[in-house]
Amino acid sequence: MFDLQGYGPLIAEGVVMTIRLALGALVLGLVLGLAGAVAKLSPDPVARAIGGVYTTVMRGIPEFLVVMIIYFGSSGVLTTVAGWFGHDEFVELSPYIAGVIALGVAFGAYATEVFRGAILAIPKGQIEAARAFGMGPWLTFRRITLPQLWRVALPGLGNLFMVLLKDTSLVSVIGLNEILRTAYIGGQATKDSFTFYSVALLIYLAMTWVASRGQARIERWAARGATVGRL
Repeated sequence: MFDLQGYGPLIAEGVVMTIRLALGALVLGLVLGLAGAVAKLSPDPVARAIGGVYTTVMRGIPEFLVVMIIYFGSSGVLTTVAGWFGHDEFVELSPYIAGVIALGVAFGAYATEVFRGAILAIPKGQIEAARAFGMGPWLTFRRITLPQLWRVALPGLGNLFMVLLKDTSLVSVIGLNEILRTAYIGGQATKDSFTFYSVALLIYLAMTWVASRGQARIERWAARGATVGRL
């Protein structure tokens, strides 16, 4: 049994937490990225400005700093809001929720540009044809833009998810027991840090390999029925 001097189960729990963290941040990031892309391509100057500020700021700040600001900064905001409703106790986000929000917001900023490029890659003639058939903006987006958007955006989003998997290690600084923190705990307790960090390395490699295989399958599924031009 792969026990690691009794710390095997702790490492396994860290793997599960890392996957939960990555998937939670992925869902939030995809929503923010799609909303950001729509905002940046909107004819409304206010929406474009909001989208531009979001991507500029979030891509200019290290993810580590985003994690720290959201985890520690949110406590003051939540405590103040709670005080408005007559609650005087200190309120803070759990490390997991803070990690999902921080990584999701950062992921969404990069995903915004991936989605924006994918939307621009769709021939404008298709949008004009949809409008000629009487489709409104939302129906056109749902029936014409969105189905093709994923096929174009998937390679870029897959690469961002690989980065996201590794960035989950940043959340160890706020006490979440993901892979890196559990490896640190095991290494400190047994005085054999090299073994535990080597195990963490192999786990990350395995996870990214599985993710890359999954990405390839999803890309093939999304490309089914697509017409590929030949020179």
